[in-house]
Amino acid sequence: MVILGAGESGAGAAVLARVKGWDAFVSDQGAIKPKYKELLDRYGIAWEEGHHSEELILNADEVVKSPGIPDDAPLVMKLKERGIPVISEIEFAGRYTQAKMVCITGSNGKTTTTSLIYHIFRSAGLNVGLAGNIGRSLALQVATEQHDYYVIELSSFQLDNMYSFRANIAVLMNITPDHLDRYDHRMQNYVDAKFRITQNQTSEDAFVYWNDDPIIRRELERHGLKARLYPFAAVKEDGAIAYAEEGEVVICEPIAFNMEQEELALRGTHNLYNSLAAGISAKLAGIDKENIRKALANFKGVEHRLEEVCSVGGVRFVNDSKATNVNSCWYALQSMTTPTVLILGGKDKGNDYDEITDLVATKCKALVYLGLHNEKLHAAFDHLGLPVVEVNSGMKEAVEAAWHLASKGDTVLLSPCCASFDLFRSYEDRGEQFKECVKAL
Repeated sequence: MVILGAGESGAGAAVLARVKGWDAFVSDQGAIKPKYKELLDRYGIAWEEGHHSEELILNADEVVKSPGIPDDAPLVMKLKERGIPVISEIEFAGRYTQAKMVCITGSNGKTTTTSLIYHIFRSAGLNVGLAGNIGRSLALQVATEQHDYYVIELSSFQLDNMYSFRANIAVLMNITPDHLDRYDHRMQNYVDAKFRITQNQTSEDAFVYWNDDPIIRRELERHGLKARLYPFAAVKEDGAIAYAEEGEVVICEPIAFNMEQEELALRGTHNLYNSLAAGISAKLAGIDKENIRKALANFKGVEHRLEEVCSVGGVRFVNDSKATNVNSCWYALQSMTTPTVLILGGKDKGNDYDEITDLVATKCKALVYLGLHNEKLHAAFDHLGLPVVEVNSGMKEAVEAAWHLASKGDTVLLSPCCASFDLFRSYEDRGEQFKECVKAL
């Protein structure tokens, strides 16, 4: 077993391979973090960094690939030419556990929903692990622990290399354009990747989804799913089994549930969807109503997702660094109730900013473009006539610019629409720098 990439998923897959009797070898084109080197050494796993030894890698029986490595990378193409299977860490881990799998994907909302489902399960006393695109490696948990349930956030990149894995409860929040640079700029390729979460589901399984998403509705007809369907919506409508009505959150199936909407810890329409999807999943797992109500009411939220930082001189600062696509920024702007200075920009992934133009025009009083290449932002928004400041140097200058553009009672919102890799290590790094710079004002 060769593992390409020695991050959280790769190191975990290597440990599982070793524990299950595979001869494991890890190869990373970049530098391996010290904590992962220590883990690999502890299990006696051979590794290399800074290059790939093709003669060893192309001799593999099977390869686990980091989700960050694209399928058209030259080494991956050589593996496929030789007929060597290339799979994901999640696919590999699924072979070695009988735990129930609750899997969540979507262009937006999946991290909050995953975290909320895990919070409900854990609060109810279930033996549950958190894994995937959030939390710790699923493979490492399967190798070293034993859980009855795993709540797993799945990106489209992880789903791309999953074949036999089966989700007992699959949750699809929405599908909007994202990562199109990775999918030949073809929306259908990205849609197909997301719908892989339903593959291998049986009549014993459940598919939870947003009823109003036109792409999901269209794809349902194409796929002819065997799983039981549990659609949710913001309001009561045909087909939806969960919705809000007269100030109450209502779930009709599999067992009736209701609670006051104002008691939900998370506010806003997008968070109503997250709460409905989480509530349905909890009911499907047999969790009682009181535990669900309590957990939905005391959930603390997700870092870097509409995270309240602080107020400085009457200006409120909100960290939404996790908004790495346009639709996610749309939800953030929709929730704004005061004049907003929006900080956006970064590594563009084939974004179409038309989706947020009207919201920017009505909600924003000024814009700060934070990135090395802001040409598309200028083309999309300069015609609105809002004050614009361009920053190419980093977060400190962006926060100071936004602070000077704002007045008492305004909100400064970091909701970038873009990936972070032009100026930051990750969206977490971008969000942490934002918070540090705000607190230093």
